[in-house]
Amino acid sequence: MPKTPVVLSLQSEVVRGHVGNSAARFGLQRVGVDVWAVPTVLLSNHPGHGTVRGETMPAQRIDDLIAGLDGHAWLSRCDAVLSGYLGAPEQARSVADAVRRVKARNPRALYLCDPVFGDDDGAYARVGVAEAMARDLLPLADILTPNRFELASLTSRRIGDAADAVSAARTLGAGEVVVTSVPFPDGAIGTVAVTPEGAWATSAARLPDVPHGSGDLFAALYLAARVKGDGVAAALGRASSAVDVMLRASAGADELLLVAHQAGLAEPATTLAVRPV
Repeated sequence: MPKTPVVLSLQSEVVRGHVGNSAARFGLQRVGVDVWAVPTVLLSNHPGHGTVRGETMPAQRIDDLIAGLDGHAWLSRCDAVLSGYLGAPEQARSVADAVRRVKARNPRALYLCDPVFGDDDGAYARVGVAEAMARDLLPLADILTPNRFELASLTSRRIGDAADAVSAARTLGAGEVVVTSVPFPDGAIGTVAVTPEGAWATSAARLPDVPHGSGDLFAALYLAARVKGDGVAAALGRASSAVDVMLRASAGADELLLVAHQAGLAEPATTLAVRPV
């Protein structure tokens, strides 16, 4: 039988809802990718709901969990590493160590870094996290998936349209940068994938009142498509179409309705056009 791809995912975990690992895990599993999830924070719910309980995982605990996997020689089975929200700056070094360990055991493994530290409302990660990501994680990344705010912050550039996103993405040094939440004409919102060879985009109508977690879900589905053999443009179309379908189905809900509308993750009812930029 064909090998089931495996992704090691290091990001936030919530008890209720679908953000961070709680979005990525289900999305990856639904499209046929196994997930080994390591929490960077463990919370009762997304902080956007107001009150929240939980804790940030000590960096040493993350190190211990990775060492436990490595002690069984299991890291060689990982086809990719995915990282997202970090609860403290020192966790960046733990993630970097996990990436290096996986790549030492499997040189073909990909690393997708989703530099989750803010959005159009501003930065929300703890002080020092963005700088730690830029220092420790971005240089290791095969794929980066910043949103518009994060790309602007990382490059000190204004991102007003797709052309700005392409220009800024190419200054980051990664071979593959996929920028989400890019403004498009007529009030649309788009996603732009950039490589040294070209750039491609999808766009869709901007929806009001959508739940958190779409960026985490997109990064996971994009990585799944790349691990399973899709090229950049095909992966962009597959992941952005699935997220668009999920957001339409979840508009007005307080969390993404992943379970109720899971069929759309693997086979979106509608697909977004992919076009060169």
